[in-house]
Amino acid sequence: MLGHFTVDSYVGVLPVLYPLLIGRFHLDLATVGLVTLAYSGFASISQPLFGILADRHGTRFTGVALAWTALSFASIGFAPNFAVLVAIAAASGLGSGAFHPLGALTVRESLLDQDRGRNLAMSIYVTGGTAGVAVGPLIGVLLFGLLGVHGTALLVLPGVLAGGFLLLQMGRFAPRAAAPKSTSSAVGLSHATPLLPLIAVVAVMASRSWTTITLQAFTPTWYHQLGYQPWFYGPLATTLILASCVGSVGCGSLADRFGRRAVIIATLLLSVPAVWLYVAFPGPQGFFTAILIGLSAASTAPLTLILAQELMGARAGFASGLVMGLGFVTGAIGVPVTGLVANHFGLQMALGLQVVVVALTIPVAFLLPSETSLRRLREERVTPPAVALAAGR
Repeated sequence: MLGHFTVDSYVGVLPVLYPLLIGRFHLDLATVGLVTLAYSGFASISQPLFGILADRHGTRFTGVALAWTALSFASIGFAPNFAVLVAIAAASGLGSGAFHPLGALTVRESLLDQDRGRNLAMSIYVTGGTAGVAVGPLIGVLLFGLLGVHGTALLVLPGVLAGGFLLLQMGRFAPRAAAPKSTSSAVGLSHATPLLPLIAVVAVMASRSWTTITLQAFTPTWYHQLGYQPWFYGPLATTLILASCVGSVGCGSLADRFGRRAVIIATLLLSVPAVWLYVAFPGPQGFFTAILIGLSAASTAPLTLILAQELMGARAGFASGLVMGLGFVTGAIGVPVTGLVANHFGLQMALGLQVVVVALTIPVAFLLPSETSLRRLREERVTPPAVALAAGR
């Protein structure tokens, strides 16, 4: 949880840099969104690869990924031009991409023998990252207010220290042993991953990421345009993210009781009015509507992550990388797309389109697997193929 908090705090710092980067490199909203695309894009597309490596070799080097993220992100403030800035953001995102599937797989492996409570446990882990994103804007406002854009240099300290701690602690554990090839191959051939439910999981994750990342990325710039000061929109961005910490833990607990699909559908239904109110009525009341968004739209990432892990069984590391990677890359692409729309129609109109995105996701959520179907899938996977064949005679 410490590592997840630290690595995701850099994501929270990034939007606070936007006003400084716009002025320094003379950027428009669409162009500055490319910084987020570089960071989140490389973090996203690399996650399935790092997930495969985690499945095969274990997760002992999670701390190295965190330290790399910190070292590269700290140099963003010293980029001499926009091209170098984007390259540094991409390098930092690569470290983040390595960390996330390794961390998620570690949590899953520690809970393999438990059924109830798994949603809550994963939610607590994800909440650590969300809390980091929430604290990030406050850190950014403080550092950049005192030191300007070069304040990024101090951001190397938490990442390197936490990374070193993780490297020492996790180095004590041996890598997880891979399943025998013959067994895993037979099971994989007999019980292929259900494709349609997996597509639905990724689609729901992608929609959620597009909405939450876009709102988090552009809230500081939007309120800056409206004439508000950093002391106002910094805490507002933090509120938007911090509320999702509470929402994630709450949704995890509810999912243990009512099932993941039911909770995801309910939060999507609540997200439509929450996002509309946030965009339609900016100002001090935005703190209240930001809480509503955090409790609904931004709270179900742990549930979709566990759904993907259960659908893909022994390839849980790859599943973690897939759902987080393909999901978040959509959010990364959505930021410059939203910025492009904002250049022509204004930020408020562009952010308002997220209401449509959420609404279109609701019917997709009904394709998510139920708890009954997941239980049946688990039972089939633990049944040796020969036994299953004999039982069918």
